[in-house]
Amino acid sequence: MTQHPSHAFDKAIALTPTGQGEGHYLGATSPDYWNMVGPFGGVTAAIVVQAVLCHPRLLGVPIAITVNYAAAMVAGPFEVRVIEVRTNRSTQHWTVQIAQPDPHGAPQINTTATLVTATRRDTWSENDVPMPAVPRPETLQSLVTGPKGVDWLRRYEMRAVSGAVPTVWDGSGTHSETVLWLRDSALRPVDFPALMAMSDMFYPRVWLRRAKYVPAGTVSITTYFHVGKAELAQVGAGYLLGRAQGQSFYNGFFDQTAQLWADGGQLLATSNQIVYFKE
Repeated sequence: MTQHPSHAFDKAIALTPTGQGEGHYLGATSPDYWNMVGPFGGVTAAIVVQAVLCHPRLLGVPIAITVNYAAAMVAGPFEVRVIEVRTNRSTQHWTVQIAQPDPHGAPQINTTATLVTATRRDTWSENDVPMPAVPRPETLQSLVTGPKGVDWLRRYEMRAVSGAVPTVWDGSGTHSETVLWLRDSALRPVDFPALMAMSDMFYPRVWLRRAKYVPAGTVSITTYFHVGKAELAQVGAGYLLGRAQGQSFYNGFFDQTAQLWADGGQLLATSNQIVYFKE
């Protein structure tokens, strides 16, 4: 588990045992990763990953995670509960809940998740989704940091190859694909929590597809990890190439897929999420 205590990301996902038994932790939301009405969903998902990585009976590394956002988190402390559901010879299954006090002080769950960890073994491996050929990040301009109150965007450096946020909202969109280079603005080696957060960094595909700004928010995201600790260590703090695209927009919800490659071409993670939108 990589730790860089002075980095804003590590402060945002920091957890302290409550003393109430294994898998019970306390944390607090970070203004550095705020996103309009609550924390950036990617950092919430990273907290889930971090909680499992902190568990004393952890087996292996994360291979799959699904996070469901039942309600927006509010600023302040939160509690995380990790439950070891089952441990097999090479896989381990977890459930995770994040809760915050309601106005009466009772814990109210706002996030649920399942996560699978596994011990990987050296065997045949292949990547059937090669990294696209794109210009180097140094040749592209950094994207703007976004509107006031969306502070999490300032935590990342993003350089769009194509599909940047529309500058004219006139309903003339024709596609939903974005390709961009990304990394932490304050450089930090990529680990599993960071990779989880980065898999959720793409703005809602409906904005690009329609060139129209509408309210939208992730309901559920699933991310698969295709690397081990050694491969992530080789990535370091370098750029990742990301690609995201919508597949179906139907009656208030749409999905979007995403892939993240290391600069050297290895596919690190893939994700799919379902997002609500309204007129």
